[in-house]
Amino acid sequence: MDSIDRKILTALQEDANISVAELADRVGLSQTPCWKRIQRLEAQGVILRRVALVAPEKIGLGLTVFVSIETPDHSVHWLDRFATAASAMPEVMEVYRMAGDVDYLMRVVVADMADYDRFYRKLIEDFQLKNVTSRFAMERIKSTTAYRVPETAT
Repeated sequence: MDSIDRKILTALQEDANISVAELADRVGLSQTPCWKRIQRLEAQGVILRRVALVAPEKIGLGLTVFVSIETPDHSVHWLDRFATAASAMPEVMEVYRMAGDVDYLMRVVVADMADYDRFYRKLIEDFQLKNVTSRFAMERIKSTTAYRVPETAT
Protein backbone atom coordinates (compact mmCIF):
# COMPACT_ATOMS: atom_id res chain seq x y z
CA MET A 1 0.00 0.00 0.00
CA ASP A 2 1.53 3.30 -1.07
CA SER A 3 0.83 6.92 -0.19
CA ILE A 4 -1.83 7.25 -2.90
CA ASP A 5 -3.73 4.23 -1.55
CA ARG A 6 -3.59 5.82 1.90
CA LYS A 7 -4.93 9.11 0.52
CA ILE A 8 -7.75 7.22 -1.22
CA LEU A 9 -8.66 5.42 2.02
CA THR A 10 -8.62 8.63 4.02
CA ALA A 11 -10.84 10.42 1.50
CA LEU A 12 -13.33 7.55 1.17
CA GLN A 13 -13.67 7.27 4.96
CA GLU A 14 -14.54 10.96 5.01
CA ASP A 15 -17.10 10.68 2.19
CA ALA A 16 -17.77 7.40 0.37
CA ASN A 17 -20.07 9.25 -2.06
CA ILE A 18 -17.22 11.28 -3.53
CA SER A 19 -17.08 10.90 -7.31
CA VAL A 20 -14.16 9.00 -8.80
CA ALA A 21 -13.30 12.15 -10.77
CA GLU A 22 -13.09 14.27 -7.61
CA LEU A 23 -11.22 11.56 -5.71
CA ALA A 24 -8.75 11.10 -8.56
CA ASP A 25 -8.13 14.83 -8.67
CA ARG A 26 -7.65 14.95 -4.90
CA VAL A 27 -5.05 12.15 -4.89
CA GLY A 28 -3.29 13.18 -8.11
CA LEU A 29 -4.39 10.40 -10.47
CA SER A 30 -6.55 10.11 -13.55
CA GLN A 31 -9.95 8.44 -13.10
CA THR A 32 -9.19 4.96 -14.46
CA PRO A 33 -6.11 4.27 -12.31
CA CYS A 34 -7.96 5.68 -9.29
CA TRP A 35 -10.96 3.40 -9.91
CA LYS A 36 -8.64 0.39 -10.34
CA ARG A 37 -6.98 1.16 -7.02
CA ILE A 38 -10.39 1.32 -5.29
CA GLN A 39 -11.35 -2.01 -6.83
CA ARG A 40 -8.03 -3.55 -5.73
CA LEU A 41 -8.48 -2.25 -2.17
CA GLU A 42 -11.97 -3.79 -2.13
CA ALA A 43 -10.71 -7.11 -3.55
CA GLN A 44 -7.94 -7.22 -0.91
CA GLY A 45 -10.49 -6.67 1.86
CA VAL A 46 -9.02 -3.32 2.89
CA ILE A 47 -12.29 -1.59 1.99
CA LEU A 48 -14.96 -3.78 3.54
CA ARG A 49 -18.05 -1.91 2.30
CA ARG A 50 -19.46 1.56 1.81
CA VAL A 51 -22.38 2.57 4.01
CA ALA A 52 -24.53 5.50 5.06
CA LEU A 53 -23.99 6.68 8.63
CA VAL A 54 -27.25 7.36 10.45
CA ALA A 55 -27.83 9.60 13.48
CA PRO A 56 -29.34 7.11 15.97
CA GLU A 57 -31.32 9.75 17.88
CA LYS A 58 -33.02 10.85 14.63
CA ILE A 59 -34.49 7.36 14.23
CA GLY A 60 -35.57 6.94 17.84
CA LEU A 61 -32.48 5.17 19.20
CA GLY A 62 -31.38 7.58 21.88
CA LEU A 63 -29.75 5.32 24.47
CA THR A 64 -26.25 3.87 24.14
CA VAL A 65 -25.23 1.23 26.66
CA PHE A 66 -21.81 -0.33 27.16
CA VAL A 67 -22.32 -3.84 28.51
CA SER A 68 -19.50 -5.74 30.23
CA ILE A 69 -20.03 -9.48 30.46
CA GLU A 70 -18.27 -12.11 32.54
CA THR A 71 -19.07 -15.71 31.75
CA PRO A 72 -18.56 -18.84 33.84
CA ASP A 73 -17.86 -20.86 30.67
CA HIS A 74 -14.80 -20.21 28.48
CA SER A 75 -15.23 -23.12 26.10
CA VAL A 76 -15.04 -22.74 22.34
CA HIS A 77 -18.61 -24.06 22.07
CA TRP A 78 -19.89 -21.30 24.39
CA LEU A 79 -17.88 -18.64 22.55
CA ASP A 80 -19.23 -19.73 19.17
CA ARG A 81 -22.82 -19.85 20.42
CA PHE A 82 -22.50 -16.44 22.10
CA ALA A 83 -20.79 -14.83 19.08
CA THR A 84 -23.52 -16.11 16.77
CA ALA A 85 -26.34 -14.93 19.03
CA ALA A 86 -24.77 -11.52 19.75
CA SER A 87 -24.13 -10.94 16.05
CA ALA A 88 -27.79 -11.61 15.32
CA MET A 89 -29.09 -9.08 17.88
CA PRO A 90 -29.86 -5.83 16.04
CA GLU A 91 -29.35 -3.77 19.21
CA VAL A 92 -25.70 -4.89 19.42
CA MET A 93 -23.59 -2.52 17.37
CA GLU A 94 -20.22 -3.94 18.42
CA VAL A 95 -19.07 -6.87 20.50
CA TYR A 96 -15.51 -7.68 21.51
CA ARG A 97 -13.93 -10.64 23.29
CA MET A 98 -11.65 -9.06 25.86
CA ALA A 99 -8.53 -9.88 27.83
CA GLY A 100 -8.59 -9.01 31.50
CA ASP A 101 -11.34 -9.04 34.11
CA VAL A 102 -14.20 -8.77 31.59
CA ASP A 103 -14.81 -11.47 28.98
CA TYR A 104 -16.94 -9.50 26.50
CA LEU A 105 -17.74 -5.86 25.87
CA MET A 106 -20.77 -4.78 23.85
CA ARG A 107 -21.99 -1.46 22.56
CA VAL A 108 -25.76 -1.63 22.51
CA VAL A 109 -28.05 1.06 21.06
CA VAL A 110 -31.74 1.10 21.98
CA ALA A 111 -34.65 3.51 22.14
CA ASP A 112 -34.90 3.92 25.91
CA MET A 113 -34.55 2.18 29.25
CA ALA A 114 -37.59 -0.05 28.69
CA ASP A 115 -36.12 -1.15 25.36
CA TYR A 116 -32.80 -1.89 27.07
CA ASP A 117 -34.62 -3.89 29.76
CA ARG A 118 -36.17 -6.09 27.03
CA PHE A 119 -32.72 -6.60 25.50
CA TYR A 120 -31.17 -7.37 28.90
CA ARG A 121 -33.87 -9.90 29.78
CA LYS A 122 -33.36 -11.72 26.48
CA LEU A 123 -29.59 -11.73 26.99
CA ILE A 124 -29.75 -13.26 30.46
CA GLU A 125 -32.50 -15.68 29.41
CA ASP A 126 -30.47 -17.05 26.51
CA PHE A 127 -27.09 -17.32 28.29
CA GLN A 128 -25.84 -18.28 31.71
CA LEU A 129 -23.67 -15.31 32.67
CA LYS A 130 -21.53 -14.74 35.76
CA ASN A 131 -21.87 -10.95 35.74
CA VAL A 132 -23.41 -8.28 33.50
CA THR A 133 -22.56 -4.62 34.09
CA SER A 134 -24.34 -1.92 32.12
CA ARG A 135 -22.96 1.59 31.71
CA PHE A 136 -25.26 4.20 30.20
CA ALA A 137 -23.80 6.92 28.00
CA MET A 138 -24.99 10.38 28.95
CA GLU A 139 -23.42 12.20 26.00
CA ARG A 140 -21.62 11.19 22.81
CA ILE A 141 -18.55 13.42 22.69
CA LYS A 142 -16.76 11.78 19.77
CA SER A 143 -17.95 9.09 17.42
CA THR A 144 -16.14 8.20 14.24
CA THR A 145 -15.83 5.32 11.86
CA ALA A 146 -12.72 6.70 10.15
CA TYR A 147 -9.40 5.12 11.02
CA ARG A 148 -6.22 7.13 10.94
CA VAL A 149 -4.35 5.60 8.00
CA PRO A 150 -0.71 5.21 9.06
CA GLU A 151 2.05 6.39 6.75
CA THR A 152 3.50 2.91 6.73
CA ALA A 153 1.71 -0.36 7.29
CA THR A 154 2.88 -2.34 10.31
